[in-house]
Amino acid sequence: MITPPRARKQPASQTHHGITISDDYGWLRAKNWQQVMREPDTLAADIRAYLDAENAYLDATLADTQLLQATTLFEEMKGRIKQDDSSVPSPDGPWAYYSAYEKGAEYPRLCRCPRDGSSGEDQEQILLDGAKEAQGHAYWQLGGAAHSPDHKLLAYAVDTNGSEYYTLKIRNLETGEDLPDTVESTGGMVWARDSATLYYIRLDDNHRPLEVFRHRLGTDPAADERVFHETDTAFYVHLGETQSGDFLLIDVSDHETSEVHLLDAHDPGATPRLVALRETGHEYSVEHNGDELFILTNSDGAVDFRLCTAPLADPGRDNWRELIPHRPGTLILSHVAFKDFLVRLERANSLPRIIVRQLGDGSEHTIAFDEEAYSLGLSAGYEFDTTTVRFSYSSMTTPSQVFDYDMAERTRDLRKTQEVPSGHDPAHYVTRRLYAPAADGETVPVSLLYHRETPIDGSAPLLLYGYGSYGISIPAGFSTSRLSLVDRGFIYAIAHIRGGKDKGYAWYTNGKRHAKRNTFTDFIAAGEYLAAEGYTRRGQIVGHGGSAGGMLMGAVANMAPGHFGAIIAAVPFVDVLNTMLDDSLPLTPPEWPEWGNPIASKTDYETIAAYSPYDNTGKAPYPPILAVAGLTDPRVTYWEPAKWVSKLRALNPEAGPFLLKTNMDSGHGGASGRFSRLEEIAFSYAFALKVVGKA
Repeated sequence: MITPPRARKQPASQTHHGITISDDYGWLRAKNWQQVMREPDTLAADIRAYLDAENAYLDATLADTQLLQATTLFEEMKGRIKQDDSSVPSPDGPWAYYSAYEKGAEYPRLCRCPRDGSSGEDQEQILLDGAKEAQGHAYWQLGGAAHSPDHKLLAYAVDTNGSEYYTLKIRNLETGEDLPDTVESTGGMVWARDSATLYYIRLDDNHRPLEVFRHRLGTDPAADERVFHETDTAFYVHLGETQSGDFLLIDVSDHETSEVHLLDAHDPGATPRLVALRETGHEYSVEHNGDELFILTNSDGAVDFRLCTAPLADPGRDNWRELIPHRPGTLILSHVAFKDFLVRLERANSLPRIIVRQLGDGSEHTIAFDEEAYSLGLSAGYEFDTTTVRFSYSSMTTPSQVFDYDMAERTRDLRKTQEVPSGHDPAHYVTRRLYAPAADGETVPVSLLYHRETPIDGSAPLLLYGYGSYGISIPAGFSTSRLSLVDRGFIYAIAHIRGGKDKGYAWYTNGKRHAKRNTFTDFIAAGEYLAAEGYTRRGQIVGHGGSAGGMLMGAVANMAPGHFGAIIAAVPFVDVLNTMLDDSLPLTPPEWPEWGNPIASKTDYETIAAYSPYDNTGKAPYPPILAVAGLTDPRVTYWEPAKWVSKLRALNPEAGPFLLKTNMDSGHGGASGRFSRLEEIAFSYAFALKVVGKA
């Protein structure tokens, strides 16, 4: 018998709205947590000892899966990856830019070749070699990279501990040397058109992106000019640019309200110019063409958004003119303006499509596909005066394909098909789109993948994946890793539950704040339906979700513990009430529109308290649970899953087992290298196979 760790109890209480709650494990939150994000070695000895003990217990409990993890599953997954893969070059002026991997490398190289040449070694210029840059680092993540308009410089940002504190550097592409100009940033940056001015965002002491700075090459970064400062900590600032390249975009937003400011990219001393003042609940985004702006907005009751135009000279709300009206149930996701075309990505009936509009005569045509469930992505590229737009397509059985589409000729050019070196025959697999009835009469889309020889008689184990927050929709795309489960008799299912935007914007609003319970009941309903239809049975379902999807895992484990054979919760946001009560944490104020503000509102407090997984953990027949955390994670702090597992184990010593893995060298996204990431997936899948008796 392996003895699990027992975290000491150190009760502490707090009172809000006359309600007092006690927390036995709050001591696991390091008092110097902000320092730990930057310097993991400063973690208190007693907390580190506990996390180390949990990791040791996990290793011992899953020791019998080591061969399955490290050899069988990992090698299978690795064998499905083309090791010397590269992206399709994207043209910009005289060059075409792309990323490429060397065989065996964890990290990509950023490269370019002459636009009219090939990407062969004789033509290739290596701008940044990730494998070399990452040497000596247990974690290395490229946060962003942008070449200057004159193609002489590369700005790039790197995080070396997973905390999302990025160091921004600038490389001279003629010499290969970095300039002395170095700043701390969020990882994103945008060049002005003079190629000598760089805009970036700094984080404040609480890890919040609130300020935009302008750096002029060759000057002291300490003297950089602040060009924008957001004073409301409930909003975050993002940087972007229009496809035309004429304007930089300062986007200020939370989860339900946005505001956009323009910066003239041709003026190195430009000051921000407001498009439309923020109004609570109003979201909009901006594109540019000539003397017009194209604005995607949910104004005037356009729940699923509409497109408007506005004069560049005076773009205020009073001057917005409708171009594409609101159509309930057809959600416009994004738009891109080219010189002669306006392209939008939208979703209807849970499936995406691309609409191309000719700006000259207003004619439109659609790019769509016929499979029951698929994923479609739009990539605008670097250029504005072009007839080409790039998109990617895949389904759960079809490897990813990249097309260049001629918007004038309406023709597709297949540029790349994802290679699976070990072999893949789509005919061996089945993908389905089902609709599970929810308790309130709604129907929940469910995407399925299984081997054609898998019996549909209730005997198959099933992994049910879900997210259901922030309006994020989980695409029914291709994954080589999933095949390792499916080839072993698993059915892989994605529940497109409320809280995402799979069935329009209302699908999101009906799964947030006071309607959050719908997210959880939709997931349970999807599992019940799949069991009733003979795809699996109760006790054979492995629930899987990460981050806010990890909160989903915690909630459904509390609500229907006997429904699941196991739960995998990656960086799970399970301590919702305590986190939303702590406005010093990085994400708390901007998250209030999503979950509610329990500090200001007793109703919000009671709503969150009713489902917060940690607060509702009790004595129940919980299945085996695997929780994964990252020590330097600024989004879901490591102590949330640590506290949850401690409480589960203390209240239910005969249930489980309850396992906690804390990645001591990474943050929210887990391991940074492509192969080390596969090792983490193999680890989770080995757990799933073990608990259903397939290991």
